[in-house]
Amino acid sequence: MCGISGIIDHHPVTRNLVTSIANLEYRGYDSCGMALLNGKGIEVRKNTGGVQEVRSREKLDNMTGNLGIAHTRWATHGGVTPENAHPHLSQSGDFAIVHNGIISNYQKLRERLIGEGIEFRSTTDSEVFVNLVEEAYEQKKDVLGAFLEALKQIQGTYSIVLLSAHDPENLYCVKQDSPLIIGLGEGCNYIGSDINAFLEHTRKAVVLDDGEFAVISRDRYEISDVGKREEREKSILQIDWDTETTKKGVFSHYMIKEIFDEPQTARQALDVPQEQISQLVEMFQNAPRAYLMGVGTTFFICQMAQYLFSSLSQRYFPAISADEFNGVVPVVSDDLVLAVSQSGETFDTKFSLNSAREKGARTAAIVNVMGSSISRLVDHVIMQGSGPEICVVSTKAALAQALLLLRTALELGFREGCLDSSTLRDHVQELETFPELISKLLNEKSGFLRNLARTTSSVQNWIFLGCGIYFPVAMESALKMKEVTYLHAEGMPAGFLKHGTLSMIEASVHSLFFIPPPADVELHNRTMIAIEEIKTRGGTLVGLHFEGDSQAASLLDHAVALPEVPLLLAPFVEMILAQMFAYYTALDLKRNIDKPRNLAKSVTVG
Repeated sequence: MCGISGIIDHHPVTRNLVTSIANLEYRGYDSCGMALLNGKGIEVRKNTGGVQEVRSREKLDNMTGNLGIAHTRWATHGGVTPENAHPHLSQSGDFAIVHNGIISNYQKLRERLIGEGIEFRSTTDSEVFVNLVEEAYEQKKDVLGAFLEALKQIQGTYSIVLLSAHDPENLYCVKQDSPLIIGLGEGCNYIGSDINAFLEHTRKAVVLDDGEFAVISRDRYEISDVGKREEREKSILQIDWDTETTKKGVFSHYMIKEIFDEPQTARQALDVPQEQISQLVEMFQNAPRAYLMGVGTTFFICQMAQYLFSSLSQRYFPAISADEFNGVVPVVSDDLVLAVSQSGETFDTKFSLNSAREKGARTAAIVNVMGSSISRLVDHVIMQGSGPEICVVSTKAALAQALLLLRTALELGFREGCLDSSTLRDHVQELETFPELISKLLNEKSGFLRNLARTTSSVQNWIFLGCGIYFPVAMESALKMKEVTYLHAEGMPAGFLKHGTLSMIEASVHSLFFIPPPADVELHNRTMIAIEEIKTRGGTLVGLHFEGDSQAASLLDHAVALPEVPLLLAPFVEMILAQMFAYYTALDLKRNIDKPRNLAKSVTVG
């Protein structure tokens, strides 16, 4: 969840190091800091707050040095205090580390070190490790040997970068169940939690695997196995992301910029080679049972896919939340588990995939980040190609995942004989119109949704409702609302109302309905029944509906009228506009939109 980075260069690294952690800030922003090695030793400056706040307060730009490490924190062990911010120094000040993950046996190690006279400045698990390194160095007088000796003593998940005053020519790093990637420059090298740490400087990277450590100098790097200390040859990853996509441009926030990116995101998802989709379809056809797995937004995207597979291919593939997967799914050999993860590092998803593989299951994934752990773990991966998503709240990445799953369901439906070639061709043509359709809608409805948000931003309690595939759309949209506004928003199937939720209905509780086109007769009728139930009890009704739906328009207190679209695309259109509504509500409430409180982009700890 935290972001860590390191740079070693022949020239001063200060400004690039600050930029590096700023580019990783979506991974955590409770506190941050840097450590640089110069002629006076290791200098550390850190504090609570975001990168730009700490940069100004601690005068980070005044630091000097040609090698350094940096960290932006999402707290897991120890409160949000200046002392608990990273980097952490050893007692002598000769070693500094940054760490992402959890050292599970730190308490026992800490007690031993205290008994030996070590005085801790923080309450973190991370400070334990840097003092273990120093303890080992006092005996070995070898930095690498001390680093590896300290690693033998810790348990848990971690990526760690070590800076030592005893070795101004190298940085040391290790990976175990927490992402770490090396960027290869000219006369300089980089280390980061992900490629955003150095994307501005190099497109060449090497991904560390679990159980590997690296010694990195200005002109070379050496990767070895922790246990055997055997050097490993690693392939170089060529990164194809455009750095322009990491900039806000004319937009006030990344969230709204990334919403307006969605037409291009859709084009990129539709450009993913059909061969990759076909390979995934074959895996579904060959598996005795198949499961869809995600967590948070990606779970709701999987739920949407569950409906798509059912309606288009007559196959039922249950969507399971990754954090509950192992407790409920009896995976056996040759089953298929398809995981969806933006970062490719999601802890619960990765853990459940590993468990499924151990039981003989086949695995596949849809991910966004090249070289991520999940992309390298599975038997087949589809890179969704939506580019960097900087806002913590997922918008364009979610759309890309949903469209790729729709393409998969269409191809499976055709192969299973549920769709003939003419119907498939019609649906493909509809998909080809989608990017232009949503581009037009975003521009047309932006002002209306902003005004609606101003009208309703004082509402404290929301219920988001839908039937059929619009149920997971409602769930995902409720998640967006609470993530970015901090308001209470509860998503549910519309049929839940009469089973308890009607007791909550009053004028102050607003219900937001995701209404299918009238041509979808069964779902539309079911939705209208639920709307009537709330209307009868004096609830306030907000809804997205399509043109020509006079029944819905007459019942809603606040109606968002949408132009007619193909039935297949209607749920995706409503999901996108709900993202925009959540954004404008948060804007009116003056929330920290791109970095909501207590959240991090990549959840890499359990």
